[in-house]
Amino acid sequence: MDLQPSLTIGILTSGGDAPGMNACIRSIVRTGLANNARVLGVYNGYEGLIDGEYRPLGARDVGGILQRGGTILQTRRSSRFMEKTGQRDAIRKMNEAGMDALIVVGGDGSLHGAQALHEQGVRVIGIPASIDNDIWGTNIAIGVDTAMNTIMDAVDKLRDTASSHSRAFLVETMGRNSGYLAVMAGIVCGAEVVLIPEVQSTVEEVAQSLENAYKRGKNHSIVIVAEGSGFRATELAKSLDDMDVGFKTRVTVLGHIQRGGSPTAYDRLVASRMGFKAVEALLAGQSGVMTGLKGRGIDLVPIADVIANKREVNMEYYEMAKVLAR
Repeated sequence: MDLQPSLTIGILTSGGDAPGMNACIRSIVRTGLANNARVLGVYNGYEGLIDGEYRPLGARDVGGILQRGGTILQTRRSSRFMEKTGQRDAIRKMNEAGMDALIVVGGDGSLHGAQALHEQGVRVIGIPASIDNDIWGTNIAIGVDTAMNTIMDAVDKLRDTASSHSRAFLVETMGRNSGYLAVMAGIVCGAEVVLIPEVQSTVEEVAQSLENAYKRGKNHSIVIVAEGSGFRATELAKSLDDMDVGFKTRVTVLGHIQRGGSPTAYDRLVASRMGFKAVEALLAGQSGVMTGLKGRGIDLVPIADVIANKREVNMEYYEMAKVLAR
């Protein structure tokens, strides 16, 4: 005789997509099934939670998705869920479906939503997924490693052209509020200049750095520009050309290419470990916590603490990037 499910767990992915989300979904589904839980996929993020867009997920439904970027559950940003009425309607739909608990995979806004549900009595676990790596309480979020490798691959290719034509390439990365990607890219790609939201820079300072590089005999330069740095790469390039820094400039805006692609081995592993830990936490009666990588282990961190803090860029890395650019 079949056993009745011990728990019905919902999964949703919300906010910006991140490579590794599918690996996380796969891990949650198969860990849940292994523990006699029923798993419901919630489609289209919090919008789908409100509208009752739920579908049971079995082991075969998540087969062959480990290597895929994006999210099979799709994702939306939901203005309706920001209101109490939207949250109330979502809880009603969850109860109608017999959903006992919810795992939310996403960034800061998604975790705010998870906390709102927790405060209204819903059992919820958060999993950090954000290529900006701006979530407090975890060393790294799902998607960061893949995004960094995508940036590195693009800059490596651009450097070939830059050196062939003695040019300065301005490469705009994501990072509206955090310079993490830009700083790390600056180190691993050997950039001459890194511009981030956390440090105010002037056009004159950038121009001086590039002119100094030209005078030292460099035959090309790379400038990494975080999108939230206060500079738009195209406008900065025009200013630098007008100031005659020695190099002619070219611009590449990487944009949403940083979000896509097959997740790296590291992202697949982190996502799988976090999904496994989230189900374990629910089975143990936990709620209102997020999985976070601390050292070599996956810890549980109160979501209230996560959303009350901001993960800062390590400025030692920023200084390292400047030193290594010489």
